[in-house]
Amino acid sequence: MSSNSIKTILPPATIGIVGGGQLGQMMALIAKSMGYHVGILDPTPQAPAGQVADFQIVAEYDDVAALMKLAQQADVLTYEFENVDEASLLKANQVTELPQGVNLLHITGERLNEKKFIHNCGLPVTRFAAVADRKSMLTAVEKVGYPAILKTTSGGYDGHGQMDINEPADVDKAAELYEQQPCILEARQKFIAEASVMVTRDLNGKVITFPLVENRHKNHILHTTIAPGQFSQTVHQKARHYAEVIANSLDLYGVLGIELFVIDDQDIMVNELAPRPHNSGHYTIEACNISQFEAHIRSICGLPIPAVIQTQPAVMRNLLGTDLTLARKLLKTHPEWHFHDYGKAEIRPQRKMGHVTVLGDHIDDLLKSTDMLKGEN
Repeated sequence: MSSNSIKTILPPATIGIVGGGQLGQMMALIAKSMGYHVGILDPTPQAPAGQVADFQIVAEYDDVAALMKLAQQADVLTYEFENVDEASLLKANQVTELPQGVNLLHITGERLNEKKFIHNCGLPVTRFAAVADRKSMLTAVEKVGYPAILKTTSGGYDGHGQMDINEPADVDKAAELYEQQPCILEARQKFIAEASVMVTRDLNGKVITFPLVENRHKNHILHTTIAPGQFSQTVHQKARHYAEVIANSLDLYGVLGIELFVIDDQDIMVNELAPRPHNSGHYTIEACNISQFEAHIRSICGLPIPAVIQTQPAVMRNLLGTDLTLARKLLKTHPEWHFHDYGKAEIRPQRKMGHVTVLGDHIDDLLKSTDMLKGEN
């Protein structure tokens, strides 16, 4: 859809969300507070988003009949994760609005498409090459060099579906991955920090960016977000510029997460795109005049979006696995915590169960406050 064809959809219209995890839950909560009705499609009964929605269709994501049922009951459709079937969404778009379109998923749901898109935007991206068999693997290693990371082109997250390629011996092991599905080999990038920026556009196509934040990972999973990131003005300006280029090139509606490598105090490189609100944007719920979730709902519903203002520095800490149990116990001694429990039925190691956000003037104090959570970190 182009900017002049997006419709304004006012409450009490129904928003259909494909995916019932925590991102869908936080979208649903803000949509409900604005007076919208919300329907969820998710295979897990009483999924986090289903718990706060008006209704949930319990079915697999590739169940076309279930998706069409959601589309028929919704005035607008959105999604909370990348791996939604494009052909099914195109069908659904015949009966309801899909402001994000399918091209966004086509690009961001496939890593090779994504890297080519970023490169074609004229933005810096790490060296990469397609891998489908042993011959292309050898060619890719020649082009990309060591050290590198082999990733499946679709699926895989939080470290799943990838393999380090550090020496010739790893090339033989790589067959385990590329014989299962197509892959991409990416040069392992040297950087001083990982960062991200959320971006969206309003009904007139005006780009709105959130502050650039620093992300700290453990075991390939986001652990802590520091907002705003403690980077040079040059880095902050480049991140805003890159976000604008990407948002306009995509004809973006809804929120997009852009993951970046901070190479030094002057340069950044685009790593990955997420066509939805992003884990590292959770701090916006308490720290900004508008959250990434409200910005997403406003964008897909064709409503105006104010310029984003962060009112106080913030630190967001993910609660993984049994961190949640520990955080619940510590709640009575931490009045400064903004505590979020996603309501997932089962606690599993390394699973995102909730998060804590802390606001204040000094980042070091905020980090100390969340350091109490020594569970799975």
